[in-house]
Amino acid sequence: MRYLWAGLGCLSLLCGFIGVVLPLIPTVPFILLAAFFFARSSERLHNWLLSHPTFGPSIVDWQTHGAVAPRAKKMATLACAAVLLLSVVMGLAWHLIAIQAVTLSCVMLFLWTRPNGPR
Repeated sequence: MRYLWAGLGCLSLLCGFIGVVLPLIPTVPFILLAAFFFARSSERLHNWLLSHPTFGPSIVDWQTHGAVAPRAKKMATLACAAVLLLSVVMGLAWHLIAIQAVTLSCVMLFLWTRPNGPR
């Protein structure tokens, strides 16, 4: 099972790194998922991820307090608004835009009701 957890952690980490470059792919959920998988498979990889200068503090905030930094909340909100605006500009069907709007609103509601992290 440790190899399966480690493989899923590496896959999640890869998806998270892809999300750094591609604006429509989320980064943080994949990095949090990688931390979850690494905690079950490799203490070395888990510690590396928690001590990473970019991702580590956000993971620790989430694991200890369920907190999200205000800057991360703002960036996620801008990304969701951009996706919705892009859908409108592309002329997607209104029922698809409505589904996106409801889904993104639920995501934003969840995100903005989390405590603020220190970063």
